[in-house]
Amino acid sequence: MAAESGRQFWKRSAKLPGSIQPVYGAQHPPLDSRLTKNFIKDRSKASGLPMKSKKASSFHEFARSTSDAWDIGDDEDEDFSSSSSSSSLQTLNSKVAKATAAQVLENHSKLRVKPERCQPALGDLPTNCKVIKSSSEAQLSRTSEEACVRSPLQKQQSLPLRPVIPLVARISDQNASGAPPMTVREKTRLEKFRQLLSSHNTDLDELRKCSWPGVPREVRPVTWRLLSGYLPANSERRKLTLQRKREEYFGFIQQYYDSRNEEHHQDTYRQIHIDIPRTNPLIPLFQQPLVQEIFERILFIWAIRHPASGYVQGINDLVTPFFVVFLSEHVEEDVENFDVTNLSQDVLRSIEADSFWCMSKLLDGIQDNYTFAQPGIQKKVKALEELVSRIDEQVHNHFRKYEVEYLQFAFRWMNNLLMRELPLRCTIRLWDTYQSEPEGFSHFHLYVCAAFLIKWRKEILDEEDFQGLLMLLQNLPTIHWGNEEIGLLLAEAYRLKYMFADAPNHYRR
Repeated sequence: MAAESGRQFWKRSAKLPGSIQPVYGAQHPPLDSRLTKNFIKDRSKASGLPMKSKKASSFHEFARSTSDAWDIGDDEDEDFSSSSSSSSLQTLNSKVAKATAAQVLENHSKLRVKPERCQPALGDLPTNCKVIKSSSEAQLSRTSEEACVRSPLQKQQSLPLRPVIPLVARISDQNASGAPPMTVREKTRLEKFRQLLSSHNTDLDELRKCSWPGVPREVRPVTWRLLSGYLPANSERRKLTLQRKREEYFGFIQQYYDSRNEEHHQDTYRQIHIDIPRTNPLIPLFQQPLVQEIFERILFIWAIRHPASGYVQGINDLVTPFFVVFLSEHVEEDVENFDVTNLSQDVLRSIEADSFWCMSKLLDGIQDNYTFAQPGIQKKVKALEELVSRIDEQVHNHFRKYEVEYLQFAFRWMNNLLMRELPLRCTIRLWDTYQSEPEGFSHFHLYVCAAFLIKWRKEILDEEDFQGLLMLLQNLPTIHWGNEEIGLLLAEAYRLKYMFADAPNHYRR
């Protein structure tokens, strides 16, 4: 009994000399046959031990709590001192080698399926024993009770129904939020549009009503031409009107474009030439030399014909939605990667002229945004400040507390019509509604900006310094937005307009 307790003492006491425990790495198995004598028996004994959750108090306890492939049990009947005269460099016999190799393969296969050290507690396992292959399935497998507790917005953000959209998402994709390519309702709407557009005299009021929730891609080019006032409602006059306006535009090119190198136009042309490559730099379509030449001609001719404002930075962005929409009329594939040199010269001339005239119609309604000192933008930013102070006083006071001026972030919202804040596909959808609203690009845009700002109220209130607020407001995370988000934004903007537009005293102090 005393001898047995002595062996236990010398074996387990880590603080006294003589209790040497041999350690072997998985790369180098033990070579001493004495150490492998009881390996298989002790290995099975060790594997049955529960893993300790707390840190081992000594190296011996740590060694006993681990189950490395090359761990060697320390049998109580084994006395190392009695076998010191045996050879220490004997090779493993074939049986031990096979057993060891089999054990290693078994352990590695187990680790590959589910690592031992990362196994969840039994109570954390799903009761239906369903194997969850991804985080998306994990979200879908949550209980219905948890789903009921969530708010609608949280549910919308958590459900993995939306495809991952790349950084430069598809411009022409009108189903970017994960909707099916064409539902029965969408087919019905498309048919209604076609009936309206094919009638002898298109009912523009009805067309605006149908276009407010979005225009189908197939009929958007002709719808935009009609809503902007570029095409007449009478279908018989459209062909002649298009021909005349396109010839008129290229007459301007012949008359004015060569003057870009004259001294009094050099500054205008130089600024246009600098700004064009900056227009949507991540979209390959707008980096093609031929497209940039088209934009230069459009912007220069507009500036020459509107000397009260001339060219102002930001106008270059307003060409792109029209260009993309009219280009999509001739392109079936993704527009953003399309090589325009594949189109005929006549088609390119038509796209260029139509883009010029529709942009001109848009700017006619907001030209005071771009005249000297840009008074239109100053008024709209002030109106936005007054509106936000009424609809969300907490956000307004938060800006005042950290000395954030509305002009510091909202100037760009008015100058570029939110084009720097939204992906281009969202801008196109937004403009469907703007062209359906009376004074959509000027008056209704104010309420869209207010709804857009309040959309981020939680993130705004979480920021507690001037720099953080400006960084947030100038880099809002909208890259994954699609039709669904724009639809909600427009609905909120319409609600604000309905409440405040006809009651200005309701939001003035």
